[in-house]
This record gives sequence, structure tokens and C-alpha cells, in this order.
Amino acid sequence: MKTLKDFENDLSKCSKCGLCSQACPIYKLTLNDCTVSKGKFLMLLGVAKGDLKLSKNINKYLDMCLKCKKCNEFCPAGIDVCTILNYAKYEYMSKTIVSKFINFLQSRLIFSNIIKLFQFISKPFRPQKRPHYENAKNIIYFKGCVNQICPNADNYINKIFKDIPINIIEPDFDCCGLPFLSEGNMKRFIESAKHNIKNFGTNYDFIVNDCASCEDTILNYPKYIDDFEINRGKVINWGNLIALNEIKFKYSAPVKVTFHKPCHIKNDVFFNQILKNCTNVEYIQMENYDDCCGLSGTFGIKNPKLSSELMKSKANNIIATGAQYVVTTCPSCIIGLKIALKNTDIKVVSLLEFLSSADEIGQNI
Repeated sequence: MKTLKDFENDLSKCSKCGLCSQACPIYKLTLNDCTVSKGKFLMLLGVAKGDLKLSKNINKYLDMCLKCKKCNEFCPAGIDVCTILNYAKYEYMSKTIVSKFINFLQSRLIFSNIIKLFQFISKPFRPQKRPHYENAKNIIYFKGCVNQICPNADNYINKIFKDIPINIIEPDFDCCGLPFLSEGNMKRFIESAKHNIKNFGTNYDFIVNDCASCEDTILNYPKYIDDFEINRGKVINWGNLIALNEIKFKYSAPVKVTFHKPCHIKNDVFFNQILKNCTNVEYIQMENYDDCCGLSGTFGIKNPKLSSELMKSKANNIIATGAQYVVTTCPSCIIGLKIALKNTDIKVVSLLEFLSSADEIGQNI
């Protein structure tokens, strides 16, 4: 397993130019250099060289990160910020007593079996399996933990793709591993990644998901798993597939929508393509539509004040559009947006839920 020592050269590349400060949402709120990449790198370089200990205080700043990757986009040295922070978190947590308890809760015995239990409970509420089509696209559906528990996404997909001949294949996947990675449980993350890689197989046209975080995590498997490569063009979300099939959606009454772009989606061109095939849908882009919702997994729990500030800003931008719906493609963002908009009448929905609510759906409407 890698340690911070392995990243000493990468950490040394940071010129402290400050471009990451201009991009970091947390730095903009705190003006604290320790919350931004250049400050974290300075501390972690001290750890890698043996001049500093990976202390509780440094860990506090590791947790004060949205993992939104905006700093990555601005870094002229091309330093992979999140990967370094993830290994730093692992190195710190592996020496703590609390990590043993967290690792136990995240083990396959506990975490995965709880998911399987809820999956069993929700089975009667899921639609019947689709028929197999000859010479059709094979779609590996990576559901993610939320949709393993909740049957709604299955119903939305069936309604939207009712006339589209695709074969939806659902292997026995584990969690994508992001919750484990975020808490420094690197061994469990690698275990889940290897399990999922084995279940991808080779006979597929696309690996499709409806969670931006799952998609991003899968695409990052090669950074942690030796001798594994993935065709990035084949890992997409349902929005991409809907746009690719040019499915049309007609609403009987006009609706106004805005879109929240999750941090972990690199390309949202699919959304504009879908809008072109929607009748009676008016899109109003909010200001800073790609800013973090403020929840970001356990960030909201560990940093409630900062999370609240980000949520207020996001809520104000949404309200200013006058939209009836805010649409997104990440279950975690849906939770964050619902918290932010709890005192409004604005509905927060997944892209699949919004599209499945159309009065007419099909390629020829």
C-alpha cells in the first residue's frame, strides 16, 4: 500500500502559485491556507519528509475538503489532489483506534449485508425483468447503494426505455467504494473495487449508472488498482444513454426547471441534448450551477457550518431562477438540495424521475 512518502515528488511540484485558492469553495469561505491544496500539500510534504507528524489537526484539514476537484482543473502542475488526500487519510486512520470500529461497520459482513437486506425488502416493489433482445446493446447497470435499496429508479428506467431494445444486466456489485475511500478505509475500498471489476466482465457496450459519485469512482479505479484499465467512453450515466437514443418527452403543461451539476460529473452535454427533445420544458440555468451542493458525503456532518453556508448559497441561486424543479444526477446531491430548499416549494428530483413524469415518452412522439 502506498504512503505519503510515495507522493513526495508530486507534493514537491506544488509551486504555491495560489490558483487553487481561486477555485476552492472552502477557501473562499474561510480564507485559511490550510483548507486549500497548497496549504495541505505543505503540511503533507512535511509529513513525507519526516519533519511533521500526521496529526489530528492535519486530519481536520483533510476532512475540510469537498473533493469537488475544482483545484485539479486549475493546477498548472497537474497534481492529482484527491488521490494524495485519500492516501493521507488512510495513513492517518490506520493508526487510530476509531478506524477499527469504522472498518468493522464498513466490512462486507455488515455494510454489504445491510444493503442486501434492504434490496430483498424492496424486491416486491421493483418491476419485472425486461425481456432479452437479440442484437441489442448490453448495458451493465451499476446501481450504487441508494438504488440497491430504493426501487424507484428501476421503475423510472422501465418507463423511459419501455420501447427501446436494450439488455439491462445487473451483476452482483458491491458499493463503488467511495464511502470507504473517504474514511481512509483503503483496504476495503480496494476489496470492493476488485470485486466490481471482476463483475464488469467484457460483454458490454456501456457501464451505466445514475450516481455521479459512483461514475467518478469507477473511472478512478485504475489509480488504485494495478494492471487495470477501463474504457472511459463506456462508463456513462442514464442521461447519456437517453440522449444517445434521442428519446422525446412531452409534458401537457409548461414546467420550469434548473439543473444542478454534481461535482463528479465531468461532462453535462447530455442534459442540453435531452432538453432539445422535451416539449413544454423551460430551462433556466442558475448562477454557478456547477458549485457543490454543500453536503458532499460526510463533509456536511464533519463541517456543518461550512456545509450550511454552501447550501444557503446554492439555495439562493436556485430560488432566483423561479424554477419549479431542480434536476440533478446524484442521490447525495438530492439530499443536500432538499435540505437547502426545505422551506420552499421547489421540487428536487433526479433526472430519471423528472423525465419519467412526462405525459408522453418515446422516439416518435
